[in-house]
Amino acid sequence: MSEDSNASVLEVRTYFVRGRNALVARADFEPLYIDYYLHRADHGLQYTNEQDAMLKDALAGLTLHLASRPQDENCGWTMNFQKPAINLFVTGNTRPGQIAGRVFTEDVRDMGANIFSAQTTRIGHTAQQSLVQVEGNQILPCVEQYYQQSEQRLARFFRNTEEDIVMISSQPDCDEAWLAALTEEDVRTIDQKETLSLLETRRYIWKCGCTVERLYPILAKLSPEALKEAFGDDEVMTVQCPRCGARYRAAKEQFEAWQAKAS
Repeated sequence: MSEDSNASVLEVRTYFVRGRNALVARADFEPLYIDYYLHRADHGLQYTNEQDAMLKDALAGLTLHLASRPQDENCGWTMNFQKPAINLFVTGNTRPGQIAGRVFTEDVRDMGANIFSAQTTRIGHTAQQSLVQVEGNQILPCVEQYYQQSEQRLARFFRNTEEDIVMISSQPDCDEAWLAALTEEDVRTIDQKETLSLLETRRYIWKCGCTVERLYPILAKLSPEALKEAFGDDEVMTVQCPRCGARYRAAKEQFEAWQAKAS
């Protein structure tokens, strides 16, 4: 996990369910949500209650997914919804253990259906991309549909509380009938009814890693006319990170100095 003394640390524990061949990933997401709200306050990000709930579930789903995957994977999920017309983007990795995301409400493309797009990169492996159609706009059930269609295996999510979320995913030779029949009450007492072996504890923080300098390549794609209009008379413009929504003030003089150095 990356070192950040000011960040709240989220711990995700994974367990193997013996005799069922399933993997349990569980976490209380309060630490991550605290820093997510601080990030929103710092950058003036206004989301409706529905958008907020959807993004938090997407962050939770991705984090539990990452915790059950190889440690060197980097993942990004984009979810396009028609009702409401929004895009959600979440991204993260286990090394160094960072999670971030944002909501897009402008220029949302009408795909004719709800689309779940996943991108996965891993050092030494070919980048993978998956695009599946999902039903409804409840995020965790959409992640379950993604698993069924793209991962070709069963995964289910359960809430112990609003912020205490559990994912149980099938492994080779899984007892899928048992997994499919699980209820929330079963999951609350799973450690009493099943034999769980702790595999590991992974730690994550809310962090995008963006800076105004890292956004300069995006500005560089604009035409000279568009740049002149964007900077305006005061020669300063506001740029927004496409990954987390952070807002930065970019000065024309500093941007042009970067351009000269990069050319």
